[in-house]
Amino acid sequence: MATEIKVPVLGESVSEATVARWMKAVGDAVAADEPLVELETDKVTLEVPAPVAGTLQEIVAAENATVGVDALLGVIAEGAAPAKKAEPAKPAEAKAEAAPAPAKEAPKPAPAPAAAPAAAAGTHEVKTLSPAVRKLVEDNNLDPAKIKPTGKDGRLTKGDVLAAIEAGTAKATASAPAGAAPAAAGPLPPRAEDPREERVRMTRLRQSIARRLKDAQNTAAMLTTFNEVDMTEVMALRNLYKDGFEKKHGVKLGFMSFFVKACIAALQELPAVNAEIYGDELIYKNYYDIGVAVGTPQGLVVPVLRDADKLNFAGVEKGIGDLGRKARDGKLTMQDMMGGTFTITNGGVYGSLMSTPILNPPQSGILGMHKIQERPMVVNGKVEIRPMMYLALSYDHRIIDGREAVTFLVRVKDALEDPRRLLIDM
Repeated sequence: MATEIKVPVLGESVSEATVARWMKAVGDAVAADEPLVELETDKVTLEVPAPVAGTLQEIVAAENATVGVDALLGVIAEGAAPAKKAEPAKPAEAKAEAAPAPAKEAPKPAPAPAAAPAAAAGTHEVKTLSPAVRKLVEDNNLDPAKIKPTGKDGRLTKGDVLAAIEAGTAKATASAPAGAAPAAAGPLPPRAEDPREERVRMTRLRQSIARRLKDAQNTAAMLTTFNEVDMTEVMALRNLYKDGFEKKHGVKLGFMSFFVKACIAALQELPAVNAEIYGDELIYKNYYDIGVAVGTPQGLVVPVLRDADKLNFAGVEKGIGDLGRKARDGKLTMQDMMGGTFTITNGGVYGSLMSTPILNPPQSGILGMHKIQERPMVVNGKVEIRPMMYLALSYDHRIIDGREAVTFLVRVKDALEDPRRLLIDM
């Protein structure tokens, strides 16, 4: 009896994955629940276990193939004797069965005259869509030509697309599947081979990072405001209690817990920084799920510390430590990555003195921490050497005014320069 191995549900808003690695070859014996194949999505890497014990009879989706939810990955023969090992299906064949080939692998355009008008019309439709609207159209497999636009100059808005989804209209044909690369991009020009160069396929995570960061720049009215904070009091408090803190809680007292607590206090005072835009509505979130940017060998990920306002300093440090370890070990789950109301990123660990962080959509604010550096400062009319850090708040000007952004940074600065404020809720 043969049992199919299929792509599981990948998580919220994730419809595709890339076959990163097969851990078994055709003919190998497998045990029930033994990891068989590793899939890479634009958020996490996950392993697909064997549904039954037996022998891996066939590999349908080869490594680097793009597959959708419920797509066939391979076949297990239950209780069958080991068969002669066969070569996995070629990537091109797997892609043809599982998902459309990327635009750059498509044959050079040589359309028949009768097909040219339709192709041109499709290109025109894609060009008129904003990045956010285009993603919504592609994710839901819609034909933008069937949606009535209400925006300026006849452009589709996000509200138009959401209305079409709710009405169940504008479904595209099978030849234009969700997630397909827009035809407007066209094939890349030929590039000469150079033995001094190495060509490596972008991982799905890196592609997702690139797309999301560019979408954030194209969609949000992004602006960054700066301030600087004197870290003297935080460093003194940390040095005073770090040994006792570690003995009691089993975790080191770092700077992140101070920043998380300071940001939550500021978010509670300025709720717009913790909000998001959804169509023509503002969603104010009365909870504080703080995303913490973590650099990994595979790329930047932002796991989320849930209900951070309900955690004490030790809870924050333990939570961030656990998420950081899972990120570096490739063990993050979809649940770890979903949601988030505000993000903190620390470029200072790499030596960055100042930067302008990019928003993590659909969030409206992100705080950038930087390197602590001693600088001469005027304190009560005297020049003193103080450990200073530049702070950067990037925010969506569509929802957050300059007054709110500057006030937010000032509140964070005040809390850090006098950490006792955090203890007495000031």
